[in-house]
Amino acid sequence: MRALAFLLSVVLAPLACSSWQRVGAEDLPPPGTSVPRLFQAAPTYRSMGLLVAGPPLPFVASLRYLDGGPDSTLAIVAVSLANQALRFRRDGEEFVARYRVDLLIRPDSGPPRSVTREESVRVRGFQETLRADESVIFQQLLRLIPGRYLVSIAVRDVAGPALNRAERADTVPAFTRPGLGDPVPYYEGTGRRRSRDLPRLVSNPRGTLPYAGDSLRVYLEGYGIAAPTPLTVRVLDAAGTVLREDTMQLTPPDSGDIAWLSYVLAPASLPVGRLDLTASLPDGPTVEMPFLLSFSGQYVVTNYEEMVSLLRYFDRQEEVAKLRDAPPAERSERWDAFWRATDPVPITPENEALESYFQRVQQANVRFAEEGAPGWLTDRGEVFITLGEPDDVIDQSSGMDRSGRRIIRWSYTTLRLVVFFEDETGFGRFRLDPNSRAEYQRVLARVRRGQ
Repeated sequence: MRALAFLLSVVLAPLACSSWQRVGAEDLPPPGTSVPRLFQAAPTYRSMGLLVAGPPLPFVASLRYLDGGPDSTLAIVAVSLANQALRFRRDGEEFVARYRVDLLIRPDSGPPRSVTREESVRVRGFQETLRADESVIFQQLLRLIPGRYLVSIAVRDVAGPALNRAERADTVPAFTRPGLGDPVPYYEGTGRRRSRDLPRLVSNPRGTLPYAGDSLRVYLEGYGIAAPTPLTVRVLDAAGTVLREDTMQLTPPDSGDIAWLSYVLAPASLPVGRLDLTASLPDGPTVEMPFLLSFSGQYVVTNYEEMVSLLRYFDRQEEVAKLRDAPPAERSERWDAFWRATDPVPITPENEALESYFQRVQQANVRFAEEGAPGWLTDRGEVFITLGEPDDVIDQSSGMDRSGRRIIRWSYTTLRLVVFFEDETGFGRFRLDPNSRAEYQRVLARVRRGQ
C-alpha cells in the first residue's frame, strides 16, 4: 500500500607513474544516480506539464483545477516521491521517515499563499524503505482566485540534508457553465455533488499507466449540466490520431451543481509512450490531460524494442526471447506474462528482479562508460550487470603490467572466477581477453542453471 499524506484539513482553514591499486566501494555512484538519455524520466514528465525535481531528492508534482464555487477555483496540488529518496530510521518493529513540503503560491499582485506541512512515512520492513516507485503521495487542496501565479514546491528530508525545489508560472482558470474541470488521474476515492464540497480523491500525480497493468482512473466533473448530457472522451497519440473514443452520460444530481463520473482507461491496444486524453461536451469546451503509458513507473521506457534491448543481459533469457518474438498485437499479453513469470515476490507491487536488474544497468552506465559506447554496453558493464559487484578489483588502467598491457582484473571469490579486461588500443576501451570471455560465459551459464 502506498503511504499517503492526504491533507484535506488545511483546506478548511483560512485561506603520474602508475602503480597497482585496489578499487573499493568509494567508487560506487551515490544512490539515486540517474542514467542520462537512457530512461528520460524528467524530460518526459516535464513535457506533460508536470513539475519535476531531480537528485538529491527527486519528485514529480501536478497541478489540477476544479470549480471551487463562487469566484474561486479549487487547486489540487499533488507531489509524488519514492521511499528510497528519504532517510528512514528504525522505530521499534517499523521504519519511519519524515519529510516537509513547503508550498508557496504567489499571485501577480496581492499577498502570497503558503502552506508548510511535515509528514511521516511508516513501513513495516526494511525492503519497503528501498522502494523506487511512486510510494509516497502528498496532496494539498486550496481555494484560489483565478489569475496568474508563480507556484513553488520544496520538499525536504527532515532526517537528512536532502532538499529540492521546483517552480513554474501557472494560470488558475475560471470555470464557465456549461463547462468541465480538469481531468484528474487518481488512484482511489469518490467525487462530489456541490462546488463547496471537496472531492475525496487520492491523486495519481504522474498520470502514469503501467503497460499491461492496472487501468488508469480519470475523474471528470461537469458544471451547469441541466439534463443528461453526452460526454465524449478520446485518447490521441502525438500526431493527433484518435486511438480510442467513448461516449458516456453526465447526469445532473438530484441536488447540487456538479455532475461527475469516473472514466476507466485500460492499456489494452494502446501504444507505449506519451498520450493525451480529451473530454468534451456537445458544442462545448474541451479539456485535456497528458498521460504516460510506460513499462514501469520508475523507468520511463516507452519503446517496446528499446525495452527488449535493455533486457539483453537479464537472467531469464528464455522469457526475453518470448518478448522479442511477439507480434505487435500480442505484445501487451506477452509483457504481462513476462512480468508474472519473472516476479520473485508476486504479492508486492514491484517486480524485484527487474528493479534490481535496472539498478545495475544504471550503475554500469555511469561507472563503465567508454568512448563510443554507453557503460552498460561495455564488457565491464556486461559482467557487472550479470554477476554483480566483484569481490576484488586490481586496476592498472593508467599503467602497464610486465607484458606491457593495460589491464583491469576482477575476482569473484564465491564463483571461483577471475577475469581480465585489456585495453589493446590505449584509448580506455577495455575488452575481456578471449580466455576470460570463455570462462565468464561458462560461469554465467552455471549461475543461471542454478536459479
